[in-house]
Amino acid sequence: MPATHPAIIDGHNDVLLKLYRAGGLAQAGTFLSGRDGALDLPKARAGGFGGGFFAVYVPSPMDREARDAEMTNASYDLPLPEPIDWEDALPVVLSQAAILFELERQGALSVCRSVADMRAALAAGRIAAIFHIEGAEGIDPDLHMLDVLHAAGLRSLGPVWSRNTIFGHGVPFRFPSGPDIGPGLTDHGIRLVRRCNQLGILIDLSHMNAAGFWDVARHSDKPLVATHSNAHALCPISRNLTDDQLRAIAESDGMVGLNFAVAFLREDGRKLSDVPLETMLRHLDHMMGILGEDRVGLGSDYDGAIVPEALTTVADLPVLRQAMADHGYGAALIDKLCRDNWLRVLERTWGA
Repeated sequence: MPATHPAIIDGHNDVLLKLYRAGGLAQAGTFLSGRDGALDLPKARAGGFGGGFFAVYVPSPMDREARDAEMTNASYDLPLPEPIDWEDALPVVLSQAAILFELERQGALSVCRSVADMRAALAAGRIAAIFHIEGAEGIDPDLHMLDVLHAAGLRSLGPVWSRNTIFGHGVPFRFPSGPDIGPGLTDHGIRLVRRCNQLGILIDLSHMNAAGFWDVARHSDKPLVATHSNAHALCPISRNLTDDQLRAIAESDGMVGLNFAVAFLREDGRKLSDVPLETMLRHLDHMMGILGEDRVGLGSDYDGAIVPEALTTVADLPVLRQAMADHGYGAALIDKLCRDNWLRVLERTWGA
Protein backbone atom coordinates (compact mmCIF):
# COMPACT_ATOMS: atom_id res chain seq x y z
CA MET A 1 0.00 0.00 0.00
CA PRO A 2 1.68 3.28 -1.07
CA ALA A 3 2.24 5.90 1.62
CA THR A 4 -0.26 8.74 1.29
CA HIS A 5 -0.22 10.23 4.79
CA PRO A 6 0.17 12.83 6.02
CA ALA A 7 -1.58 14.51 3.12
CA ILE A 8 0.80 16.64 1.04
CA ILE A 9 0.51 20.43 0.96
CA ASP A 10 1.84 21.73 -2.33
CA GLY A 11 3.09 25.21 -3.20
CA HIS A 12 1.61 25.62 -6.68
CA ASN A 13 -0.85 24.21 -9.20
CA ASP A 14 -2.56 25.65 -12.29
CA VAL A 15 -5.73 23.55 -12.41
CA LEU A 16 -7.94 26.68 -12.34
CA LEU A 17 -6.34 27.88 -15.57
CA LYS A 18 -6.92 24.48 -17.18
CA LEU A 19 -10.60 24.48 -16.12
CA TYR A 20 -10.97 28.08 -17.32
CA ARG A 21 -9.57 27.20 -20.74
CA ALA A 22 -11.73 24.08 -20.95
CA GLY A 23 -14.97 26.02 -20.47
CA GLY A 24 -14.95 27.65 -17.05
CA LEU A 25 -17.64 27.04 -14.45
CA ALA A 26 -19.33 24.42 -16.59
CA GLN A 27 -16.19 22.27 -16.29
CA ALA A 28 -15.93 22.39 -12.49
CA GLY A 29 -17.67 19.02 -12.17
CA THR A 30 -14.83 17.31 -14.05
CA PHE A 31 -12.58 18.08 -11.10
CA LEU A 32 -14.79 15.86 -8.95
CA SER A 33 -15.37 13.07 -11.46
CA GLY A 34 -11.89 12.98 -13.02
CA ARG A 35 -10.33 15.07 -15.79
CA ASP A 36 -7.53 14.73 -18.32
CA GLY A 37 -4.89 16.53 -16.31
CA ALA A 38 -2.56 16.33 -13.35
CA LEU A 39 -4.95 17.27 -10.55
CA ASP A 40 -8.51 16.30 -9.70
CA LEU A 41 -10.31 14.84 -6.71
CA PRO A 42 -9.89 11.12 -7.54
CA LYS A 43 -6.16 11.57 -8.24
CA ALA A 44 -5.75 13.65 -5.09
CA ARG A 45 -7.27 10.89 -2.98
CA ALA A 46 -5.13 8.24 -4.68
CA GLY A 47 -1.89 10.17 -4.17
CA GLY A 48 -2.41 11.75 -0.78
CA PHE A 49 -2.62 15.31 -2.13
CA GLY A 50 -4.07 17.36 0.72
CA GLY A 51 -4.13 20.79 -0.88
CA GLY A 52 -2.06 23.89 -1.32
CA PHE A 53 -1.83 26.99 -3.49
CA PHE A 54 -4.43 27.10 -6.29
CA ALA A 55 -3.12 29.71 -8.71
CA VAL A 56 -5.21 32.23 -10.62
CA TYR A 57 -3.17 33.23 -13.66
CA VAL A 58 -3.92 35.51 -16.62
CA PRO A 59 -2.38 33.90 -19.72
CA SER A 60 -0.56 35.88 -22.39
CA PRO A 61 -1.35 35.30 -26.05
CA MET A 62 1.54 33.11 -27.17
CA ASP A 63 2.45 29.98 -29.08
CA ARG A 64 3.00 27.72 -26.07
CA GLU A 65 4.14 24.77 -28.19
CA ALA A 66 6.79 26.89 -29.91
CA ARG A 67 8.05 28.20 -26.55
CA ASP A 68 8.19 24.66 -25.16
CA ALA A 69 10.11 23.51 -28.24
CA GLU A 70 12.58 26.38 -27.88
CA MET A 71 13.26 25.34 -24.29
CA THR A 72 14.39 21.88 -25.40
CA ASN A 73 17.51 23.48 -26.91
CA ALA A 74 20.90 23.63 -25.22
CA SER A 75 20.41 27.38 -24.67
CA TYR A 76 17.49 29.76 -25.07
CA ASP A 77 16.35 33.28 -24.28
CA LEU A 78 12.60 33.80 -24.49
CA PRO A 79 11.41 37.41 -24.49
CA LEU A 80 9.02 38.58 -21.81
CA PRO A 81 5.41 38.70 -23.02
CA GLU A 82 3.80 42.13 -23.26
CA PRO A 83 2.26 43.56 -20.07
CA ILE A 84 -1.52 43.21 -19.60
CA ASP A 85 -3.62 46.15 -18.37
CA TRP A 86 -5.44 45.55 -15.11
CA GLU A 87 -8.84 46.28 -16.69
CA ASP A 88 -8.25 43.47 -19.19
CA ALA A 89 -6.81 41.07 -16.63
CA LEU A 90 -9.47 41.47 -13.95
CA PRO A 91 -12.29 39.57 -15.73
CA VAL A 92 -9.95 36.59 -16.15
CA VAL A 93 -8.96 36.74 -12.47
CA LEU A 94 -12.59 36.83 -11.39
CA SER A 95 -13.54 34.00 -13.76
CA GLN A 96 -10.88 31.69 -12.33
CA ALA A 97 -11.66 32.71 -8.75
CA ALA A 98 -15.30 31.85 -9.45
CA ILE A 99 -14.22 28.35 -10.50
CA LEU A 100 -12.37 27.93 -7.20
CA PHE A 101 -15.46 28.92 -5.21
CA GLU A 102 -17.65 26.68 -7.36
CA LEU A 103 -15.37 23.76 -6.50
CA GLU A 104 -15.94 24.61 -2.86
CA ARG A 105 -19.73 24.73 -3.36
CA GLN A 106 -19.61 21.32 -5.02
CA GLY A 107 -17.72 19.87 -2.04
CA ALA A 108 -14.40 19.25 -3.78
CA LEU A 109 -12.34 21.48 -1.47
CA SER A 110 -12.37 24.13 1.22
CA VAL A 111 -10.98 27.62 0.52
CA CYS A 112 -8.79 28.25 3.56
CA ARG A 113 -8.22 31.69 5.04
CA SER A 114 -6.21 30.59 8.06
CA VAL A 115 -3.97 27.76 9.20
CA ALA A 116 -6.81 26.65 11.47
CA ASP A 117 -8.97 26.33 8.33
CA MET A 118 -6.27 24.23 6.69
CA ARG A 119 -5.90 21.91 9.65
CA ALA A 120 -9.67 21.47 9.83
CA ALA A 121 -9.90 20.67 6.11
CA LEU A 122 -7.04 18.18 6.30
CA ALA A 123 -8.58 16.50 9.35
CA ALA A 124 -11.91 16.21 7.51
CA GLY A 125 -10.27 14.74 4.40
CA ARG A 126 -11.10 17.76 2.25
CA ILE A 127 -8.62 19.45 -0.06
CA ALA A 128 -7.29 22.58 1.71
CA ALA A 129 -7.13 25.21 -1.04
CA ILE A 130 -5.23 28.50 -0.76
CA PHE A 131 -6.50 31.25 -3.10
CA HIS A 132 -3.29 32.45 -4.82
CA ILE A 133 -2.76 34.88 -7.68
CA GLU A 134 0.29 34.40 -9.92
CA GLY A 135 1.07 37.83 -11.36
CA ALA A 136 -0.74 40.91 -10.07
CA GLU A 137 -2.08 42.11 -13.41
CA GLY A 138 -5.64 42.19 -12.05
CA ILE A 139 -4.76 44.57 -9.19
CA ASP A 140 -5.36 48.28 -9.83
CA PRO A 141 -2.78 50.99 -8.95
CA ASP A 142 -4.84 52.10 -5.93
CA LEU A 143 -4.89 48.50 -4.60
CA HIS A 144 -8.68 48.54 -4.19
CA MET A 145 -8.97 45.11 -5.83
CA LEU A 146 -6.35 43.73 -3.46
CA ASP A 147 -8.59 44.57 -0.52
CA VAL A 148 -11.67 43.16 -2.26
CA LEU A 149 -9.92 39.94 -3.23
CA HIS A 150 -8.50 39.55 0.26
CA ALA A 151 -12.02 39.83 1.65
CA ALA A 152 -13.02 37.07 -0.78
CA GLY A 153 -10.22 34.82 0.49
CA LEU A 154 -6.99 35.79 -1.30
CA ARG A 155 -4.07 34.76 0.91
CA SER A 156 -1.09 34.58 -1.47
CA LEU A 157 0.09 36.79 -4.33
CA GLY A 158 3.01 36.83 -6.75
CA PRO A 159 3.55 40.46 -7.84
CA VAL A 160 4.79 39.19 -11.21
CA TRP A 161 4.75 36.15 -13.40
CA SER A 162 7.50 36.10 -16.06
CA ARG A 163 6.02 39.30 -17.48
CA ASN A 164 6.23 42.90 -16.29
CA THR A 165 3.44 44.53 -14.28
CA ILE A 166 2.92 47.99 -12.83
CA PHE A 167 4.41 46.53 -9.64
CA GLY A 168 7.65 45.00 -10.87
CA HIS A 169 9.56 43.07 -13.48
CA GLY A 170 9.41 39.36 -14.22
CA VAL A 171 12.41 37.23 -14.97
CA PRO A 172 12.49 35.78 -18.52
CA PHE A 173 13.01 32.11 -19.27
CA ARG A 174 16.69 32.21 -20.15
CA PHE A 175 19.32 29.45 -20.00
CA PRO A 176 22.06 29.65 -18.98
CA SER A 177 21.49 32.81 -16.98
CA GLY A 178 21.31 34.25 -13.51
CA PRO A 179 18.21 36.06 -12.20
CA ASP A 180 19.88 39.50 -12.09
CA ILE A 181 17.95 40.77 -15.09
CA GLY A 182 16.25 44.17 -15.13
CA PRO A 183 14.98 46.60 -12.49
CA GLY A 184 13.13 45.75 -9.31
CA LEU A 185 9.90 46.88 -7.68
CA THR A 186 8.21 50.08 -8.79
CA ASP A 187 6.74 52.55 -6.30
CA HIS A 188 3.41 50.77 -6.83
CA GLY A 189 5.18 47.50 -6.04
CA ILE A 190 6.56 48.77 -2.75
CA ARG A 191 3.06 49.87 -1.73
CA LEU A 192 1.73 46.45 -2.78
CA VAL A 193 4.26 44.65 -0.58
CA ARG A 194 3.43 46.80 2.42
CA ARG A 195 -0.32 46.36 1.96
CA CYS A 196 0.09 42.59 1.62
CA ASN A 197 2.01 42.63 4.90
CA GLN A 198 -0.82 44.54 6.57
CA LEU A 199 -3.48 42.18 5.26
CA GLY A 200 -1.54 38.98 5.90
CA ILE A 201 -1.17 38.03 2.22
CA LEU A 202 1.89 35.91 1.50
CA ILE A 203 4.18 37.46 -1.13
CA ASP A 204 5.45 34.85 -3.59
CA LEU A 205 8.94 35.53 -4.94
CA SER A 206 8.75 32.93 -7.73
CA HIS A 207 9.17 34.51 -11.20
CA MET A 208 10.67 37.68 -9.69
CA ASN A 209 14.07 38.88 -10.89
CA ALA A 210 16.95 39.45 -8.49
CA ALA A 211 16.38 43.19 -8.08
CA GLY A 212 12.71 42.59 -7.26
CA PHE A 213 13.63 39.82 -4.83
CA TRP A 214 15.98 42.09 -2.89
CA ASP A 215 13.43 44.91 -2.92
CA VAL A 216 10.87 42.61 -1.31
CA ALA A 217 13.49 41.54 1.22
CA ARG A 218 14.05 45.21 2.12
CA HIS A 219 10.41 46.28 2.30
CA SER A 220 8.60 43.21 3.66
CA ASP A 221 8.43 42.33 7.34
CA LYS A 222 7.20 38.79 6.65
CA PRO A 223 9.12 35.59 5.83
CA LEU A 224 10.47 35.44 2.27
CA VAL A 225 8.74 32.67 0.34
CA ALA A 226 9.20 31.23 -3.16
CA THR A 227 6.33 28.80 -3.63
CA HIS A 228 7.76 26.95 -6.66
CA SER A 229 11.46 27.50 -7.35
CA ASN A 230 14.70 25.50 -7.35
CA ALA A 231 18.44 25.83 -6.79
CA HIS A 232 20.34 27.89 -9.38
CA ALA A 233 23.58 26.18 -8.32
CA LEU A 234 22.26 22.92 -9.80
CA CYS A 235 20.26 24.30 -12.74
CA PRO A 236 21.53 27.72 -13.88
CA ILE A 237 18.30 29.02 -15.38
CA SER A 238 17.24 32.61 -14.69
CA ARG A 239 14.10 31.37 -12.92
CA ASN A 240 15.95 29.59 -10.09
CA LEU A 241 17.25 30.95 -6.78
CA THR A 242 20.93 31.66 -6.15
CA ASP A 243 22.59 30.58 -2.93
CA ASP A 244 22.62 34.22 -1.77
CA GLN A 245 18.85 34.34 -2.25
CA LEU A 246 18.44 31.06 -0.39
CA ARG A 247 20.50 32.46 2.50
CA ALA A 248 18.25 35.54 2.64
CA ILE A 249 15.18 33.30 2.75
CA ALA A 250 16.76 31.33 5.58
CA GLU A 251 17.53 34.52 7.53
CA SER A 252 13.88 35.57 7.23
CA ASP A 253 12.72 32.12 8.41
CA GLY A 254 10.95 31.70 5.07
CA MET A 255 10.35 28.82 2.68
CA VAL A 256 10.97 27.39 -0.80
CA GLY A 257 8.75 24.84 -2.54
CA LEU A 258 10.57 22.44 -4.90
CA ASN A 259 9.29 23.00 -8.44
CA PHE A 260 8.75 19.80 -10.46
CA ALA A 261 9.13 21.63 -13.81
CA VAL A 262 11.88 19.76 -15.65
CA ALA A 263 13.60 22.84 -17.11
CA PHE A 264 14.20 24.10 -13.55
CA LEU A 265 15.54 20.73 -12.39
CA ARG A 266 17.87 19.54 -15.13
CA GLU A 267 21.51 20.59 -15.11
CA ASP A 268 21.19 21.29 -18.84
CA GLY A 269 18.00 23.36 -18.43
CA ARG A 270 16.18 21.51 -21.21
CA LYS A 271 12.42 21.05 -21.14
CA LEU A 272 12.52 17.25 -21.45
CA SER A 273 10.69 14.90 -19.12
CA ASP A 274 13.29 12.11 -18.74
CA VAL A 275 14.38 13.41 -15.34
CA PRO A 276 15.31 10.88 -12.63
CA LEU A 277 13.92 11.48 -9.17
CA GLU A 278 17.50 11.65 -7.93
CA THR A 279 17.74 15.05 -9.64
CA MET A 280 14.87 16.35 -7.52
CA LEU A 281 16.46 14.95 -4.38
CA ARG A 282 19.72 16.76 -5.19
CA HIS A 283 17.79 20.04 -5.27
CA LEU A 284 16.14 19.21 -1.95
CA ASP A 285 19.54 18.33 -0.44
CA HIS A 286 21.11 21.55 -1.72
CA MET A 287 18.29 23.78 -0.51
CA MET A 288 18.13 22.08 2.88
CA GLY A 289 21.90 22.53 3.16
CA ILE A 290 21.31 26.30 3.17
CA LEU A 291 17.74 26.67 4.42
CA GLY A 292 17.66 23.83 6.94
CA GLU A 293 15.08 21.08 7.23
CA ASP A 294 12.26 23.41 8.34
CA ARG A 295 12.21 25.73 5.30
CA VAL A 296 11.85 23.47 2.27
CA GLY A 297 8.73 21.82 0.86
CA LEU A 298 7.06 20.95 -2.43
CA GLY A 299 5.78 23.35 -5.09
CA SER A 300 4.91 21.07 -7.97
CA ASP A 301 3.52 23.41 -10.69
CA TYR A 302 1.12 20.58 -11.65
CA ASP A 303 -1.12 21.42 -14.61
CA GLY A 304 1.27 24.25 -15.48
CA ALA A 305 4.52 22.51 -16.38
CA ILE A 306 6.16 19.48 -17.95
CA VAL A 307 7.17 17.30 -14.98
CA PRO A 308 9.30 14.15 -14.59
CA GLU A 309 7.82 11.04 -16.18
CA ALA A 310 7.52 9.24 -12.82
CA LEU A 311 5.37 12.06 -11.38
CA THR A 312 2.89 12.80 -14.15
CA THR A 313 -0.06 13.52 -11.81
CA VAL A 314 -0.75 13.95 -8.09
CA ALA A 315 -1.69 10.27 -8.00
CA ASP A 316 2.05 9.59 -8.42
CA LEU A 317 3.12 11.51 -5.31
CA PRO A 318 3.69 8.28 -3.29
CA VAL A 319 6.55 7.57 -5.71
CA LEU A 320 8.27 10.76 -4.55
CA ARG A 321 7.67 9.88 -0.89
CA GLN A 322 9.27 6.48 -1.46
CA ALA A 323 12.23 8.07 -3.27
CA MET A 324 12.75 10.36 -0.26
CA ALA A 325 12.73 7.37 2.07
CA ASP A 326 15.11 5.42 -0.18
CA HIS A 327 17.39 8.47 -0.25
CA GLY A 328 17.69 8.29 3.53
CA TYR A 329 15.16 10.88 4.67
CA GLY A 330 13.50 9.80 7.90
CA ALA A 331 9.76 9.83 8.51
CA ALA A 332 9.87 13.08 10.49
CA LEU A 333 11.77 14.89 7.72
CA ILE A 334 9.41 13.57 5.03
CA ASP A 335 6.46 14.87 7.07
CA LYS A 336 8.12 18.31 7.22
CA LEU A 337 8.80 18.39 3.49
CA CYS A 338 5.32 17.17 2.58
CA ARG A 339 3.19 19.21 4.99
CA ASP A 340 4.54 20.65 8.22
CA ASN A 341 6.92 23.24 6.80
CA TRP A 342 4.15 24.90 4.79
CA LEU A 343 1.91 25.07 7.85
CA ARG A 344 4.77 26.61 9.83
CA VAL A 345 5.54 29.41 7.37
CA LEU A 346 1.86 30.15 6.77
CA GLU A 347 1.37 30.48 10.52
CA ARG A 348 4.23 32.99 10.58
CA THR A 349 2.70 34.91 7.67
CA TRP A 350 -1.03 34.73 8.41
CA GLY A 351 -1.12 33.93 12.11
CA ALA A 352 -2.84 30.80 13.43
